[in-house]
Amino acid sequence: MKQKNKEPVGVRMKLWIRDFVKQMPLQLMVLPGIVFMIVFNYIPIYGLKIAFQNYTVVDTLDSAKWVGMENFKIILTDKYFWDSVYNTLGISFLKLLFGFITPIILAVMIYELKDGIFKKTVQTISYMPHFLSWIVLGGMLISWMSTNGMFNSILKSLGLISEGRNILLDADKYWWIASLSDVWKSMGWGTILYLASMAGIDPTYYEAARIDGASRVRQVWSITLPLIKTIIGLNFILTVSGLLGSNLDQTLVLMNTQNQPRAEVINSYVYRMGIAQGDFSYASAAGLGVSIVSVILLVAANKLTSKLNEQSVL
Repeated sequence: MKQKNKEPVGVRMKLWIRDFVKQMPLQLMVLPGIVFMIVFNYIPIYGLKIAFQNYTVVDTLDSAKWVGMENFKIILTDKYFWDSVYNTLGISFLKLLFGFITPIILAVMIYELKDGIFKKTVQTISYMPHFLSWIVLGGMLISWMSTNGMFNSILKSLGLISEGRNILLDADKYWWIASLSDVWKSMGWGTILYLASMAGIDPTYYEAARIDGASRVRQVWSITLPLIKTIIGLNFILTVSGLLGSNLDQTLVLMNTQNQPRAEVINSYVYRMGIAQGDFSYASAAGLGVSIVSVILLVAANKLTSKLNEQSVL
């Protein structure tokens, strides 16, 4: 049986202080991140109380009138909120369907290339969209999808259409535009973790597989993918937990009065209600509800992944 630590509290405290001082350079490196999290992640939690209040700009957090669950009751009967939930789930499902698989496929393809200029060029080109803001990419998409834009010119040259039209004004196409443009922006950056994991795979596995006559596809399926399944599971958990958190920047740039019925997502609706219309209590209640559901999705995805991998991922 393992014996309990019988050292006095004072001795353990001295040992802790000694180790802390010994690791001071590392502790100082972590300190800015800790301060950032406290200021921007933990202190604002106190403000969630306005979700249970009738808060206005002339009130303080302590003087606002308490209304209990009234704001949540309003949300449950708000048609426009549930329309935004429907759009969020639709767009997020498409992003999950394409955005989760695409970085894995791209990472495998890059990993299989021989080291050289071509491989580095492909990596650099795939990373570039990630470093451009949605203001820049949104402007590019708006220009490309305009009546005389690049997409309409290509479709005309192929004889698929006879007259151009603004694609972004078609609400029925917005889900595909939002999901595919997000995949284009993020898939290159999403390969970094996978490539880092693949770089740590022992080359002798592939040598043994080649001796046994395994093809390149078979090596990927039997060696590469199984050995990076932990990273795949982790990314799956994070992706599922963010299903209700559609990209606000992307929505604000691409949304217009014509496609708004299919473009309005939870984040943009909460932004409009809280910032544009000043209903801070309603917006806080909606945000709190979404956060609770996201935590539930996070736990459920972790449970599912741990069962599939026979180990806990998070």
